[in-house]
Order: sequence, then C-alpha cells, then structure tokens
Amino acid sequence: MKKILSTLVIGSLLGIGFSAAHADPPMPPFYAAVMKMAPEGKLGQIIKKEKIDTSVKGAQAWKIAYISSDVAGRKTIATGFIISPIGQAPKEGRPILAWAHGTTGSAQNCGPSQITNPTAPLNEYFLMDGNSWTDYGIPNVEEFIQEGYVIVATDYQGQGGGGKHQYAVAQTNGRDAINSARAASSMKEVGAGKKTIIYGWSQGGGATIAAASLPDYQAQKGTAADDLQYLGFVALAPDDVAVMLANPPTDEAGATKLMNGFTQANVPNIFLFAHYMMGLWGTQAAFPNLKLTDVLTDEGAKVVEKLSSNKCVHVMADTFNYAYGESYKSLLKPTATNSMAWVKAFVDGSVKPVKPVAPVVIYWGTKDTAVPPVMHELYQKQMCTMGANVGRNQLPGEQTHFTTPGVSAPMYLAWVKDRIAGKPLANGCPAK
Repeated sequence: MKKILSTLVIGSLLGIGFSAAHADPPMPPFYAAVMKMAPEGKLGQIIKKEKIDTSVKGAQAWKIAYISSDVAGRKTIATGFIISPIGQAPKEGRPILAWAHGTTGSAQNCGPSQITNPTAPLNEYFLMDGNSWTDYGIPNVEEFIQEGYVIVATDYQGQGGGGKHQYAVAQTNGRDAINSARAASSMKEVGAGKKTIIYGWSQGGGATIAAASLPDYQAQKGTAADDLQYLGFVALAPDDVAVMLANPPTDEAGATKLMNGFTQANVPNIFLFAHYMMGLWGTQAAFPNLKLTDVLTDEGAKVVEKLSSNKCVHVMADTFNYAYGESYKSLLKPTATNSMAWVKAFVDGSVKPVKPVAPVVIYWGTKDTAVPPVMHELYQKQMCTMGANVGRNQLPGEQTHFTTPGVSAPMYLAWVKDRIAGKPLANGCPAK
C-alpha cells in the first residue's frame, strides 16, 4: 500500500497520470513555424531563415532551418544558425566551419540557437563564468570570424525543427553537421565556398568523427551544395560506442549480459542517468523496432517519454532527483529484454568503421569522466589501421570533460588555419 501511495504521489508531482503522450513544449515563433513544415527539399536546403543580432564584431548572423536526414535515410528538419563576416568575400568563397554542439537535451526547446545571443563565444553551464542553464555559443567564434570564415552551428534534428531528437545517435547527428555545411555553402549572403571543416565537442565530437566516415553521404549529388571539400575534423572528447562493441555478442543471453552491464555503467548518479535515459529515448526514435519498456519499467518508460520530450538535460536531472531521489534506479527493469536489437542499434547508430575522408585531430583530458578516453583511443587505433591520419592530443594538466573546449581552443585554432591554408600535416597515428 505504501508503494502504491508513493507511486501515485510521484505521478502527481510529474503530472503524468501514467497516460502521458508525447507533447512538445511551447516554442518561439520561428521554431513553432518550422515544426509545422514538412521535411521536403534537397539535403542542406534552407527552408526558413531569419536575420538575428550578434555581439561578435564585424559579423552578421541568421537563424536557419534546413533539410537533413537521419541514419535510416528519413528526411528531417534541423535548425541552427549561421554567422559570417560582413563585407566582400574572396572569389573562391569563405571557408566553412561546421560546429556540432555537446549535450543540451532532447526536447524541442533544447537547441542552442534558441538562446539569447546564441552566436556568443562558448558559454558552459558547469564552469564558474557560465551564465545560463545550458551550454551555448561557439568556441573560437571571434577568432574564426577575424580569419574570414563562415561558421554554421546545427541544433541537430528534433531540437527545434520537429520530430524526436535522436540524441547520441552519431550517424544522425553527423549527417546534420554535413547538411549544415551544405546549407552554409548554398546561402549567397554569407559568401561561403567549398572548403569545409567540422568540429564538435562531446555529443558533437561523436557527430564529428561519424561525419568523417560518411564518404558516400558527403559525395551525394543533387544537394543544396554539392562537392564540398572536407579538409579536416576536430573532435573534442568524442564518443564512439561502436568501437567498444567491435565483437558484439552473437546470442540473446550474451547481449542481455552486455546490455545490463552497459546500463549499470551509465546510471551511477542522477546526472549520468539523465543522459542515459535521453540516449535510450533517442535510440528508440532512430530505431522504431525498439521499446523503452525493453529496458525500463512501465512507469519508467512513461516518465522518460514525458521528460525527454519536454526538458533539457540539467533540468531533467533535477526532476529525477526531486521526484525519485535515491530511488531513481527503480525505473529500470531488473534485466533488459530485446537486447540483441538494442546492441545492434547502438552499433548501427555510432561511428562507421570506415577510413575518414580527411585528417582527424582529437583533444582530451585525463579527468574526463563523461566520455571514457578509451573510446577515442580505440577509435584512433581502428582508423590508423585503415591508413587514416588521426592525431590524439592529451591536454596539459588534469582537464575534465568540461574544460576540454577552452583549453584546446588555441591548439585547434592553429590546426584549422593550417588545414585551410593547405599546409602539410604529419601523420598523427602512434608509431608502430
């Protein structure tokens, strides 16, 4: 009886009544209009834009919505923004930098372009000088504008453009980054050319290395801007689930053991638990053969559906803490079901084992507890074996996941400038 009363109280606190359906939060006019649009058009085609103010000197900026597609080839709409220098562009056009942001959440209102002054330098929630409830802004934005580059920053699909955000499905997030570069190249007002670099952090780091291994997708014809020239990929603390599952189990029992272990590794605290819940929700959105109830209780599935579709990550974690306290793990089933399908989805949604189309450089800190460094260590080994040029740079001191963008910024600023200038690059793979 006590458990029943407790469950009813929690249901009341969350306002779910255990019959919750997917509902999007209220949205600003630009995004509300986009969410009513159909994802029809060429990949990278801008279907809506709106000029916005920017605090970056000598720059101009627009919010945009453009056509993308997900890991299954389904057309989607992604939102974001473009910032470029003011003035005449060079004849060959300005180089494009496509920024892929880190985790902000899975709801429609979690896109960084929705923040006031989204074109500001990167502002992190966790750091002492952070001034918002979420991460937003662009690393090195002022320096890159001074260099004459166009910067495009995707929100990813599902973060303002309708549909369910496929959080941590790197194959989808990477396509959103590629199509954002196509959008920038197609936009006459910014004077962009073909030279392109993708850079990203955390979730965006995974998107960056996933994009690097999509040569066929990059080479598609009939897009809003064909034949972009990819010169390099900068990944800050990137995740790669597939490389950790290079030898996946071959039977349901082995997959269930792996799935249970994977779950336990991702739920030791409320913060990681919230990320994992969004990951399950996003993976299920990408692979509809999965069900949240394969991993979660009925109550857990309803709670995760409601919170993932309405709250950004830090607020979501606060709600779990408020409603469940130390009992949040009660939302998990004792053992997972349909595990083979989940493991396959994690692999299929992650980085493809394909040689990157251009050099990759990774920056990481020894105190990163959000993305285990072994992920990109194994990624480097895998890709170097294929003949890729993948450098992996340990940052000085004891850097965390959240200090990685700031500490690495001066390093990859120079790396980007050299790639755009066409300077030779030594192979970053470890000596055999």
